[in-house]
Amino acid sequence: VFSNICMSLVKFPSAFFKGRVNMCAALCYEILKCCTSKVSSTRNEASALLYLLMRNNFEFTKRRTFLRTHLQIIIAVSQLIADVALSGGTRFQDSLLIINNFANSDRPMKATAFPSEVKDLTKRIRTVLMATAQMKEHEKDPEMLVDLQYSLAKSYASTPELRKTWLDSMAKIHVKNGDFSEAAMCYVHVAALVAEFLHRK
Repeated sequence: VFSNICMSLVKFPSAFFKGRVNMCAALCYEILKCCTSKVSSTRNEASALLYLLMRNNFEFTKRRTFLRTHLQIIIAVSQLIADVALSGGTRFQDSLLIINNFANSDRPMKATAFPSEVKDLTKRIRTVLMATAQMKEHEKDPEMLVDLQYSLAKSYASTPELRKTWLDSMAKIHVKNGDFSEAAMCYVHVAALVAEFLHRK
C-alpha cells in the first residue's frame, strides 16, 4: 500500500498539490494515524511516506515551499488530537524524529530551505501535543489554561482558520471569568487575522 501511494505521488503530483486540497488532506490524516502504529515497520513506512509527501510538494513548487502539505499536516494533527495514541506515549515522537533525520540526511536538499522548514513543522506539532496534554491537566486553572491556549494559537500562526478557533476559545474563557478587556484583545486579534487574510486574497 505504501509503495503504491509513493508511486502515485511521483506519477500524479498535481492530484495532491494543485486544485482542491481533499486528496492531500485525506492522505495526511491517514499517514499520521499510521505514524502512531504499534508496529514499528508501519511507523517507519508512514514516516518515510510523510517525508516524501513534503519533499514532492517542495519540488512541485520549484523548491519554494511545501505550504499545502504543512497546513494539512497541522490540521490532521488537530483532528487526531483527541486520540490517546497521538497525544501520549513515544511512538508519534519517534515518527517525528525519523522525519527530521530524513530531512537532515537528504543531500540534494542541503542547500535549500527544506530541512529547516521540516524542522519548523515538527517543532509546531510538538508544541501542539505538549499544550494539549497540559490543558487536560489544568482544566480547573483558568489563567494557566489561557496561557496554554495562547501558546497553541501562536503555533498555528501559519493556519488562520485554526488560530482563529483557539483565539475564540480563549475569548470565551475570559468572558466566563469576567476578564472583558482580555476577551476584547482576543477578538481584536481575530479581526486583524481576518483582515490580513482578506487583504492577501
